[in-house]
Amino acid sequence: MSSTLALFLAVFGALLLVAVLLDDIAARIRVPGILLVLLLGLLTDNPAEVIPGQAPPLLSLSHADQIAQVALVLVLFFGGLTTNWRELRPVLQPALRLATLGSLVTALLLTVLVLALGSVPLPVFAIPLSLPLALFVGAMVCSTDASAVIALLRPLQNHLPRRLIDLIETESAFNDPVAVVLAGLALAMASGQDTGSPAGLVAAVLRQFLLGALLGFLGGSLARQLLAGRTAAAGPLLPVLSLAVLLLLVGSTQLLGGSGLLAAYIAGLVLANAGDCDRPVLEEAHAGFAKMAELMLFLCMGLVVQPEDVVREVVWAVLLFAAMLLVRWLMVQLLLLKSGFDPSAKLFVACSGLRGAVPIALAIQAAASPVPWGGWMPPLALGVVLLGLGLQGLALVPMARRLGLSERA
Repeated sequence: MSSTLALFLAVFGALLLVAVLLDDIAARIRVPGILLVLLLGLLTDNPAEVIPGQAPPLLSLSHADQIAQVALVLVLFFGGLTTNWRELRPVLQPALRLATLGSLVTALLLTVLVLALGSVPLPVFAIPLSLPLALFVGAMVCSTDASAVIALLRPLQNHLPRRLIDLIETESAFNDPVAVVLAGLALAMASGQDTGSPAGLVAAVLRQFLLGALLGFLGGSLARQLLAGRTAAAGPLLPVLSLAVLLLLVGSTQLLGGSGLLAAYIAGLVLANAGDCDRPVLEEAHAGFAKMAELMLFLCMGLVVQPEDVVREVVWAVLLFAAMLLVRWLMVQLLLLKSGFDPSAKLFVACSGLRGAVPIALAIQAAASPVPWGGWMPPLALGVVLLGLGLQGLALVPMARRLGLSERA
């Protein structure tokens, strides 16, 4: 083993260990674990300066993109695996409206706002704003992260209405694929793929994700047959078996021209609602994979972004964060009409739309792509996520108490 490889193993092992410890400390002091792990990566010097000669980076952008894509596969699969139709039926209709139509409207409104802000003389972007760039920004931040919200609400565990918590979790479980589809469309538009016309470009992207959904359903159904009745007998081999099926499905879907990310989510959704599979056992097996994937994703983002880049993007991050809050509030008020939620609950849902793993993975993907504005996305996404966790997230518990929601369980 070379000294360079040994150093990389030691450094990443140490970073992952510290990330786990920070995540545990964050749970005790009631702050988002994502926040501390992102700051750890951000404050870690990426060049490996202890190696003689020219210092190679601990993590290159292309490697970060590959890690982010694999991590997103595990996160999306686990998100589908933890979504049970029967348990969430009371909030399924309003949650689906928020996750699908709400995410689409959020992305499109933010696209319009970004284009409008582009006419203001702010020296932030070194290149002119375009429709693909604005659409990608809107898609990047249109999905929510329920795990961050639930972690922040631990002090009020069992004191909030179950229906409210189910709505937040279900919305987050379903809106990630919408962000992936729109971001893929924006990158395809920006890269100038030769499809003949804008309609052909849209058709090509939709074909990719429809194929991913179909293959995900078929792969999930085959995995259900393979895993049915074997969950108890498989024992320690269950994580290996289910992970092997997931990797085979995602890789095959990508090679056939479909979306492996969407296939992973749909396959998890199929397994979660299969009556002949032991879902709790599968959840326990993949909870560790998903947690490790999230930690690695946040570390990657912190490592490939320099603190001065975040400072340079702070104007756009603040403007985008404010626009997100306004758009989400309008979207929640409209889509939760006649849903049974009172104004206090709607306000809380509007303020609980924290951003997490998906915007980070999409930003890294854009940075590693050939689009000219890709390098601006990681610091912008990181700034928005940090603002949401530091300002919006820490206000959730006091807000729930002030609105009287903690007394309605």
